[in-house]
Amino acid sequence: MKDYIILTDSACDIKPEILEKWGVGFESLTLRFEGDEKEYSNFEITAKDFYDRMRKGGAAKTAAVNVERFVQLFENYLKEGKDVLYVGFSSGLSTTYNSARLAGIQLAEKYPENKIITVDSLSASAGFGLLLYLTVKKKNEGATIEEAAKFVEDTRLHLCHWFTVDDLVYLKRGGRISPTVAFVGNMLGIKPVLHMDNEGHLVNVSKVRGRRTSVEALAQKFDELALDKNGGTLFISQGDCMSDAEYLASIIKNKHGIDVEIITDVGPVIGAHTGPGVLAFFFVGKER
Repeated sequence: MKDYIILTDSACDIKPEILEKWGVGFESLTLRFEGDEKEYSNFEITAKDFYDRMRKGGAAKTAAVNVERFVQLFENYLKEGKDVLYVGFSSGLSTTYNSARLAGIQLAEKYPENKIITVDSLSASAGFGLLLYLTVKKKNEGATIEEAAKFVEDTRLHLCHWFTVDDLVYLKRGGRISPTVAFVGNMLGIKPVLHMDNEGHLVNVSKVRGRRTSVEALAQKFDELALDKNGGTLFISQGDCMSDAEYLASIIKNKHGIDVEIITDVGPVIGAHTGPGVLAFFFVGKER
């Protein structure tokens, strides 16, 4: 069996040093603050600095990875004789996956002896990261590139993404709610509970009053949907609200005896659309 590399992009919100430990290469989405000429990669600015700037009124525009950058990334490994499995950011949220797909088609003619497989994760942030983690485990257990790709396809619609935001103004900026709903909701302390649907889009599911209640609502979704309530791997991502992430992890630990594997930052590229205070919980479920 020819050796293969798993590649991804920075929208998985898994830090570069952890991806390196997993043996996963990546390309980074970028962002630029309005009125600022400097372009940042997703990991170039710390989450703390990014969210502090947002709290002061900063607004950032994000950019997908283009075809040329994926060609360069893939070719680094194809030249070494390796096959490539790319698992990408949801096509429902970004054109990044399509850029990788087109890069794969372009390189297939140049490297006919190599396999280049691209798979849309239909996932985001550490939900995407959890899918990668599980796929790396499959590879380490001896899965072929085809078996690993099929695992992604078979698992992605069982990868539950449940999250809440602290300030509705950022959903308003993204056109997901109206200015009136954002104003009234913030005045009344309304917090949305959202998830990722089967097409890889963010969907507003319900509304609760108060931050603590919204955090507890995420834990309730685990009770309703988790495939294994006594085990499994759990990830949390947070936008500069670590105390809320730790509270969520403690609920799960106290009720189910499960430790959260990773608590990571919601990186700037995704955080630009959700704002500071975003909290997300990821696990494998019976359905999304």
